[in-house]
Amino acid sequence: MNIKKLIILITGVLSLAACHKDLGNYDIDMPIAPEVANLDSVYTANVGDSLIIKPKIEGVDAANVELQWRISVIEGNDVLYTGPALRIIFGLQAKRYPARLTVYNKANGMKYFHKFYIDGGTEFAKGTTVLSIENGITQFSFVKPDGSVQARLYRAMQGKDLPTNPTNLFLLRNTFTGGTLLGYWIITKNGGIRLEPNTMQEDPKYPNTLKDNFFTSPDHLEVGSLISHPQGVMMGVVNGKFYGGTTSTWDQAATYGMFGLPADGDYELAPSFVMSFTQSATYFIGFDRNRKQFVRINLYGAPVYFGTQYSVTTSVFDPLNVGMDLVHLEQLNNADCFAYCKGTDGKIYELKFNVQFNGPFTFTPQHKRLFVRQDLINENTKWSGAKNGVIYMANGSKVYRYNPVNEELRELATSFAGKTISMLKLSEDEESLMVGTEETVTFLNIATGMNGAFIKKIEGVPGSPVDVAIRK
Repeated sequence: MNIKKLIILITGVLSLAACHKDLGNYDIDMPIAPEVANLDSVYTANVGDSLIIKPKIEGVDAANVELQWRISVIEGNDVLYTGPALRIIFGLQAKRYPARLTVYNKANGMKYFHKFYIDGGTEFAKGTTVLSIENGITQFSFVKPDGSVQARLYRAMQGKDLPTNPTNLFLLRNTFTGGTLLGYWIITKNGGIRLEPNTMQEDPKYPNTLKDNFFTSPDHLEVGSLISHPQGVMMGVVNGKFYGGTTSTWDQAATYGMFGLPADGDYELAPSFVMSFTQSATYFIGFDRNRKQFVRINLYGAPVYFGTQYSVTTSVFDPLNVGMDLVHLEQLNNADCFAYCKGTDGKIYELKFNVQFNGPFTFTPQHKRLFVRQDLINENTKWSGAKNGVIYMANGSKVYRYNPVNEELRELATSFAGKTISMLKLSEDEESLMVGTEETVTFLNIATGMNGAFIKKIEGVPGSPVDVAIRK
């Protein structure tokens, strides 16, 4: 290698080394990030009220700061606002909305993002709804958390009366999606009305009458009984057949919960039935009033009628030929079932049995006996079975705790001063019992060691309560 080439090589190496050394000598001067105070992670806003959020920005010149607000709305256009404080009339639905505050430093073009949430609510977001009968007219009322009653709410808001002969009030929730509210259903013997839970109005996006809730509307409706399924739809006996609300679509779709064709089969069901629900299976126990036999219905997406496709394991009584009319059917703990039937002798019999309708499909009769208090059971008896194995019964002005194990009937401690009991319902936690009498709903303590001690009562209900629904 000649001297000239060597000098060029050494010069190049020294140049590279000098460049590498310079890379470590730069100082990066980052702009000061603004600090945001007085900004919560969640805000609650009632529909129609003012929503004001006024954070405090520190660390930068206020003259150079612009605050940009965005509330993300899936159903429509996002809410956009620019100003030192968010000041709007909240007009969105009663849902949780993700929101973002952007702090824009106009001096250097930097933007800083802060996320939070807005929980939309209404005056109906918490409280108790009561379905009642007042002089033959169906009434729907709302009870605020402070106990004040907005009586006859449906009539006041709609300017018309509900269908007659009310039977049930459901606040449907899809527990499979975290408890999404799907609306109130007021059920009557020959119809029903659906209400949006946050406005208590009939929502035009959905079927608003029970008849419209059928894909093919029947000529007439005779509701035997309906119950709410954990997926937020109704299932039960209509016109003697078994129907189930569809769950095969998004729960916000207009068709979610609508009734298709009934479970196909040659049968006519009695109104009373029970549902056994687990994460692996759902099945129903019904009673064919013509053949006087217990029948099996399984839920495979939609209800499927299997009739008497089950094996009988004992001869205590014949479930295929009961020979009596069903008065009431109750299931406890997803296990023990109690059927109260009226025999040809006019007496009430108690039948106890277990079923396994999730395979191998068995029916196990356990006992058949005369009920211990014949005078307590008739068409006016109110029932509510608890998971601890007892059944609460009411007839006339008294409520009883019935233990089928030893046939003990114990009158609860609270007296209703001769007032006729029109409703009996367990709370969700089964720690209290709600009892309806004229213009009143009374809450009783039925926790362990408490024999129906008085807790509180709601007064001012128009007429006699039929059912209640509590929104927490």
